[in-house]
Amino acid sequence: MEQPKENKRKVKQKLLHKYRLVILNEDTFEERVSFKLSRLNVILLVVFSSIILISGTALLIAFTPIREYIPGYSSTALKQKATRLAITVDSLETEVRKNEAYFKSIRRMLTGELDSVSRQDIEILDEANSLESEIVNLQASKEDSLLRAEVEQEDKYNLLEKATFQPNFTLFPPVDGEISEGYDADKKHYAVDIVTQKDEPVKATADGTVIFSEWTAETGYVIIIEHSFGLISVYKHNDSLLKAQGDLVKAGEVIAIVGNTGEFSFGPHLHFELWVDGYPINPADYLNFE
Repeated sequence: MEQPKENKRKVKQKLLHKYRLVILNEDTFEERVSFKLSRLNVILLVVFSSIILISGTALLIAFTPIREYIPGYSSTALKQKATRLAITVDSLETEVRKNEAYFKSIRRMLTGELDSVSRQDIEILDEANSLESEIVNLQASKEDSLLRAEVEQEDKYNLLEKATFQPNFTLFPPVDGEISEGYDADKKHYAVDIVTQKDEPVKATADGTVIFSEWTAETGYVIIIEHSFGLISVYKHNDSLLKAQGDLVKAGEVIAIVGNTGEFSFGPHLHFELWVDGYPINPADYLNFE
């Protein structure tokens, strides 16, 4: 019995025995820092430091993006993208089922297999609505067709004829010459054709940005400029273009050369159009070309 007690006492003495850690200046042997330590203090310090290091590492991995670089952890951005793709795929599958049911019903009706769309097909097409199965006549009646034709004929050009523009800036004539064909909305000629000498310079009617500058088979070299207040100017049948898409131009700046290009051209002239908010206006009402 005495032996185990003696061993425990020796172990306790070793753990609690004091040691002194001294840091000296190597040249002068002057004592800089000293610590009193025991084996128990060192063991506790190492254990406590290990716990802090392990806990800090675990928190860093769990709550920061660093975990994405550790094998086995997935990326948050990747999870979000996968979720969005899954939702999109589900929506597309629903739309595909609706379209298949729709085409199936139409095919069966056209082949005479049934007189109306089935209840099941309607529920697939629109689950939110509870519709009774019935024959749907999609053909317009004779009266409706006549009314549509009458309204279309009456309103065919009325919006275009009412388009007006009151510019707060001066418009410059692109060329000087004689108008060979004027603006005529009834004939769908929304421009003025100005006869002038070949190779005459074509000038921008106002400040703006070139939004189109290309060759077309019917109207040759065409340049289109977007101006302020919804105004767009169009210049067709040019011999060559001096500005490219995206270029900024000033009023009166040369943008092209008069020519005779395109299938619809019959001599050197400029086909000039003005549009306001999507509606054509008569350039002769705002410019004097002679």
